[in-house]
Amino acid sequence: MKDYLQKNKKREFMSESIDRYDRQIIATLQKDGRISNQQLADEVGLSTAACWRRVKALDESGVLKRYTTIVDPEALGYDLCVLIMVTLVRHQVNYSEDFQKAINECPEVLQCYALTGDYDYMLRVVIENMAAYDKFLNEKLFVIPGINQAKSNFALREIKNETAIPTGLEKTS
Repeated sequence: MKDYLQKNKKREFMSESIDRYDRQIIATLQKDGRISNQQLADEVGLSTAACWRRVKALDESGVLKRYTTIVDPEALGYDLCVLIMVTLVRHQVNYSEDFQKAINECPEVLQCYALTGDYDYMLRVVIENMAAYDKFLNEKLFVIPGINQAKSNFALREIKNETAIPTGLEKTS
């Protein structure tokens, strides 16, 4: 029920349209989520009260999902990034539900997407080393009922990893 109400608030907010100030607020918060309200208001050209009301409305509508800190995985010993393509046994709804529940309980899985095409899911996993990856496969992934196939691709290096959603204010060259 909470998700339904949140989606309706977001739809109502979006139907009222996000204006230039809201887009500037979003762009600025995506660069620095710890910016003070005073600094944010100065940067976007609003009073502190008006800026605070807009941020609160963006929060309450669900446009702003959460505030977080981005950490370098290697600094914590996670030297491998693995993209895993997973297929499930077809036409079994309970397999999808079981898979999703199990994946949500794996902290090393940073992202999971349901896909169209040849695979059902794509996982982005950060892990310490090959031994830890082998353990993850055998003790967490392959014990999930309904998995038909899992193909692993190891990232050699990171080329681009952005978290900011385009706001329409970016300059194009």
